[in-house]
Amino acid sequence: MSDGLVSGENTTLRLSTEGADLLSLAGAGDSNLAELQKLFPVRVTLRGDALVITGAHDQVERAAAVAARMIDQARQRQAIDPDDVLRFSIEGPVREGATSGRFVVPGARKVIQPKTQGQGEYMQKMLDNEIVIGIGPAGTGKTYLAVAAAVDALARKRVKRIVLARPAVEAGESLGFLPGDMQAKVDPYLRPLYDALDDLMPPERVIRALETRVIEIAPLAYMRGRTLADAFVILDEAQNATNAQMKMFLTRLGLNSRAVITGDKTQVDLPKREESGLLQIERILPGIAGIGFHYFTEVDIVRHRLVRDIVKAYAADVRV
Repeated sequence: MSDGLVSGENTTLRLSTEGADLLSLAGAGDSNLAELQKLFPVRVTLRGDALVITGAHDQVERAAAVAARMIDQARQRQAIDPDDVLRFSIEGPVREGATSGRFVVPGARKVIQPKTQGQGEYMQKMLDNEIVIGIGPAGTGKTYLAVAAAVDALARKRVKRIVLARPAVEAGESLGFLPGDMQAKVDPYLRPLYDALDDLMPPERVIRALETRVIEIAPLAYMRGRTLADAFVILDEAQNATNAQMKMFLTRLGLNSRAVITGDKTQVDLPKREESGLLQIERILPGIAGIGFHYFTEVDIVRHRLVRDIVKAYAADVRV
């Protein structure tokens, strides 16, 4: 609910904050309100159960669209910071239902909900399709949300196990110079998958699941010759899978299995003579029922705001 008053050349708009967490809405030291005022030349104040925006009519309307998303997030008890406010302003009006999905993971430190429209659409595609390919820049939540979907499916007994795989491809560094046995050498490549699990499940549950092989984390090469039934399978960093490896991975799926493939086409570390399997499936798989493609953009980046600017700078440099 909102109401507006016009006084001279200024407009004052009141947005109801009933049911919202006001501390989350305002941010530490009112930082979220300050960010809203920095983005739009308006004055923003919290008064009782309303957020009051005053300024030129067109600027008030633009600020109100962002403020409405902030209030909605605060009603869902989601944390909000100035980066979120900036992202809301870039995205524009939210499409109905675009950020309504969520994964409720027992034992998780928080309910996993989309922070952007793109993330919401990605989460919905993971519910609607047997295979989902998520493509986009770093920091968009491709891997984290895929692991959250897998943990959610396991908790709801929709699958019996989770298999997480990554190509062990050298990115300008040599595996041979790393200390330890082969497992010790490939573990650094798999670390981001462990990190996502650690954030979504209590440590003791992660350890137990790994020991009982309810959750398996392995290099992509270890998938050859297997059939993965009743499993939620994730292939991360898929831009570094060759065409043959990608075909091998996709043909591992058994009955009642789902797969999510994530990758960033701008960070291919394969030798020049090898084509990325991610690029091949992007050409040949669209249009097949049960397979969904989702493309993230820099707007979906939920890390530090500088990551968004860095990604844009690299994209603008045609020499890279």
